[in-house]
Amino acid sequence: MSARSAGILLHRVRDGRRQVLIVHPGGPWWAGRDAGAWSIPKGEFLPPEDPWTAARREFAEEIALPVPDGDVLDLGEVRLASGKRVHAFAVDAELDLTGHRVAEVSNTFELHGRRYPEIDRAEWVDLDVARVRLNAAQVPLLDRLGP
Repeated sequence: MSARSAGILLHRVRDGRRQVLIVHPGGPWWAGRDAGAWSIPKGEFLPPEDPWTAARREFAEEIALPVPDGDVLDLGEVRLASGKRVHAFAVDAELDLTGHRVAEVSNTFELHGRRYPEIDRAEWVDLDVARVRLNAAQVPLLDRLGP
């Protein structure tokens, strides 16, 4: 059975344009990569944990802030090239990242004796930018947001 992840696609409207919060993975493999390298905040879970609970937990671990209150929309699943299934939830809410250094507060992982943040950046971007930056398998989640 393929791995399962759950994540949050936080979105808001600014100046009449929808924006989404996306994250860039840390570590040497992703350094300098932009197009197709970004993701929604997400992480793996195992039953009996439900996807919504896992998505909120993973958001808090990666961003080091709780998921803000807002209207929730179940976006269903997408399948990554690796076979991993990602169950996503959209949350319509504001989150101020001013002065919040994600790389300093994100969970970390070890590689070749060094520690790296799971996430080194989080940014609010317009949908057209998100379509370029997101892992291609996650782009359909943007379409599922609706108008």
